Amino acid sequence: MDLDYNFFDAESHVKPQKGKVLISEPFLQDNYFKRSIVLLTEHTEEGSIGFVLNKPVNIKVTEVIKDFPEFEATVSLGGPVNTNTIHYIHTLGDIIPESIHVHGNVFWGGDFEAVKRLIKSGNLSAEQIRFFLGYSGWSSHQLEDELEENAWVVTEINLDNIMSPMNKNFWKKTLQKMGKKYELWSQFPENPQMN
Repeated sequence: MDLDYNFFDAESHVKPQKGKVLISEPFLQDNYFKRSIVLLTEHTEEGSIGFVLNKPVNIKVTEVIKDFPEFEATVSLGGPVNTNTIHYIHTLGDIIPESIHVHGNVFWGGDFEAVKRLIKSGNLSAEQIRFFLGYSGWSSHQLEDELEENAWVVTEINLDNIMSPMNKNFWKKTLQKMGKKYELWSQFPENPQMN
């Protein structure tokens, strides 16, 4: 008997664009992208850039940036590109000059010296900024090819969730809110051989 739909097709009616998120399909085994949620901060004909939201590392930003003011913000793995660089998203907009608007009240990058001054003056809290080691990048049409291969579902998440600390369970919880098919995806074992 044939099914009416392919269970493993990532049916997404949302197009990739900055401010949207990519949710990896359950069998993607890449170390960076396995069970990940990626915020797209740029999506153009030239390619795409984003940051993995749910891969925290057990270090503080002060441990990876020399001469950084004491600050309690944690760091996440942003992706496999340039992992020796630090990137950030924030909710301060033009208060941090040269920031790029992503979506709603979420901005990307900007003047790093302004970030340090805001921290030193007590005008920037850990809830207003997230730091990432490296980033996720796709060349022209590479992301579209991966979408054709059902590697990702494109969707939106609440902007408050973007700025909240996350762990790998966030992938599962997000899928469970997307309907029956994706709720079943969330139940797949991480290692299918262990089923």
